Amino acid sequence: MLTNPRSDRVKAVRSLQKRSVRQRTGRFCVEGPQGVREAVRYAAGRVRDVYLTAEAATRYADDIVAPARAADLWLHEVSPEVLAEMAESEAPQGVLAVVDDAPTTLETVLAAGPRLLVLLTNVRDPGNAGTVIRGADAAGADAVLVSASSVDVLSPKVVRSTAGSLFHLPVVTGLEVEATLAALRAGGVRTLAADGAGSTALPEADLGGPHCWVMGNEAWGLPEETRAACDEVVHVPIHGRAESLNLAMAATICLYASAGVLPSAGLGR
Repeated sequence: MLTNPRSDRVKAVRSLQKRSVRQRTGRFCVEGPQGVREAVRYAAGRVRDVYLTAEAATRYADDIVAPARAADLWLHEVSPEVLAEMAESEAPQGVLAVVDDAPTTLETVLAAGPRLLVLLTNVRDPGNAGTVIRGADAAGADAVLVSASSVDVLSPKVVRSTAGSLFHLPVVTGLEVEATLAALRAGGVRTLAADGAGSTALPEADLGGPHCWVMGNEAWGLPEETRAACDEVVHVPIHGRAESLNLAMAATICLYASAGVLPSAGLGR
């Protein structure tokens, strides 16, 4: 059992909270039973180590410990103090895993013939980014695209917010918005800017072919040049007195509207 919160191993895991370390090592942390369970189930080949307290090892014996052992993964029992020192959250629930990143490219996504995508541009809030990834997964989207100016999707808060969906579908990061829109168009994917000022209401939008929802910043939305570069600008009707919708909520509504029209290509499943 690992009991020393000041050990080099604990410090190395703790350091993955820093973006520079994640980029240098190509690894990141997954905290909590849901995220770790999905990593073990769907990305076992990328899981470097799984750390559990004795209580968590008993509680999650069937859905984490057993499949991790079956996949021949490294399991480490740690004290609650060590787990708390490793984790970024105040309530990691006794489970943490270190996982290798598996970057993919826009070219790979387009080569698979996607039907439904979402592009996050300048999205800065970790909770919003993670929730959109989770919503895209639930709606059967083929991939999530993330601009270089958006939050790091491998940060602990984003990873937790995805609730394991990060391991269910491809997530392409570091994209330049203008070049991405051009590549989507060349690949036969229509781009739909989601914006409150859009001239087309969501129920009237053409969702019948391959398309990508383009989502803007939480505070200022999409700049005019981005809206102009998209094939259509769509707004979600608001029937009550709410001034606007949260970014993640609007993205999920748009994705589910598309899911009702398009069969999912299932890329990454």
